[in-house]
Amino acid sequence: MNDVDGTQDGRRRPVRSGTRPAESVWDYPRPPKLVDDDRRVTVAVGRRVVADTRASLRVLETSHPPVFYLPRQDVREEFLRPRPGRTHCEWKGTASYWDVVADDVVVPGAAWSYEQPLAPYEALRGRLAFYPSAVRCTVDGEVVVAQEGDFYGGWITPEIEGPFKGGPGTWDW
Repeated sequence: MNDVDGTQDGRRRPVRSGTRPAESVWDYPRPPKLVDDDRRVTVAVGRRVVADTRASLRVLETSHPPVFYLPRQDVREEFLRPRPGRTHCEWKGTASYWDVVADDVVVPGAAWSYEQPLAPYEALRGRLAFYPSAVRCTVDGEVVVAQEGDFYGGWITPEIEGPFKGGPGTWDW
């Protein structure tokens, strides 16, 4: 399933395959919740596989598509280069950023991590998240659609239903 349909709001979303029950992002909690996910997740730049795992953690937060955090041991660190700059999340703590470098391709700030996450998000330590707008991300072979606006880095998969916060006109939700 690689088909994508258009929607009234102009955002592109994967067509539901019907293999998993629908999840509305409006049913997700605030503060966010961590959920184990054993589906196969891959991240690639061009033909290079940067990460491949069946041990992701999804962060579920009201109005946002989930973000998948992959264990560092399942990420090929030779493709990562630390990037200057930090941001702070009120829930998870201070984020560090990473460029992904594969062959002659440099994707600036394509990944982030919480090296010293705040309680109760300690399980994010030793994990990386990737922006699906910057690199090719799949979940069980399905290509992920990036959350509009890119600030949150959400992964839109076929079972996720919006509307999603992040795009123009949604910041006051």
